[in-house]
Amino acid sequence: MKAMVLEAANTPFVLTEVPDPVTGPGEAVAKVYACGSGLTIQHFKAGRSPTIFPRIIGHEICAEIVEIGDGVDSLSVGDIVTSYFYMNCGTCKYCRANLQPLCENLGGYVGREIDGGYAEYIKLPERWFVRLPDGLDWEDQPAHVGVAMDALATPYKVLRRTRVRPGETVAVFGAGGGLGIHQLMMAKWANARVIAVDTKASKFDTCREAGADDVVDASSENVVEALMDLTGGHGVDVAVDYVSAKVTLEQAVQSLGKHGRMVTLGGAGETFEVKASLLLAKEIDVLGSRYVSPLEILETYDLMVRKEVWPIVTEIRPLEEAEIVHELVEKGKVTGRAALLIG
Repeated sequence: MKAMVLEAANTPFVLTEVPDPVTGPGEAVAKVYACGSGLTIQHFKAGRSPTIFPRIIGHEICAEIVEIGDGVDSLSVGDIVTSYFYMNCGTCKYCRANLQPLCENLGGYVGREIDGGYAEYIKLPERWFVRLPDGLDWEDQPAHVGVAMDALATPYKVLRRTRVRPGETVAVFGAGGGLGIHQLMMAKWANARVIAVDTKASKFDTCREAGADDVVDASSENVVEALMDLTGGHGVDVAVDYVSAKVTLEQAVQSLGKHGRMVTLGGAGETFEVKASLLLAKEIDVLGSRYVSPLEILETYDLMVRKEVWPIVTEIRPLEEAEIVHELVEKGKVTGRAALLIG
């Protein structure tokens, strides 16, 4: 099969022919139609996240099951699937509680420890495929269906993690990024008032189109003061930080109102300070959110079937142009998400 292979960190992709995968017991093989090209896998390519090479990266797939191994009973040939990114065990107490991102025996990530979706076919254990609901426009828009398992599912989980209610105010830090844009969309879907915070004013029009009611230019404004002004001095109900730098984390906490919730995920993951008196005075929650469960993926795709939400994908190219796409992702020049067409 045709595959785009990384031989080492921070090197160009190599388009090559590799053996077709063959199923073993409990495994399935799927034909890949599209695969998202997000910042997470760019970290693999750039060497910022340790990866075992050579490797076929990619996990945001739209694919069709073409072969099943012995013992597989939840999948059938012809099923349309995406992958579950975290290589969870399925049996520990967290997996049994539908908290698979916290798996006690996590084996790594699809497209990092094992080969992923930048190829014509992908082989995974049965439980790492997620069968998608009927009614998706996957044939005409496989790239959109592929990226949704992260681009929409992750913000959907954040809404649940922060208990967003209609009428509340949600501020999104790093709103112009691939996940930030979709967090704006999902917060608006949840009937919240939405404020986009970013350092790139050039992305504010897209932020507004995605659902932002107001924007704050973090490159030129005092973010905390601006958010307080926009909320009449009350502060925001929820702050979502996709940057996770010390400055944004502290701004996010300081901008919260009474009973406010701040959640951080991805980004720099830096250490930050928060005053205990502030936590006590306002009963603030400081939260973390790590990817999603398979159930949350399915719930997100159900929203797509009902046409309530749909991801923004502005850069779609053939597999052969993977290097071009990843250069755009690295430079932050992609609005929404990017994806490669495989099959």
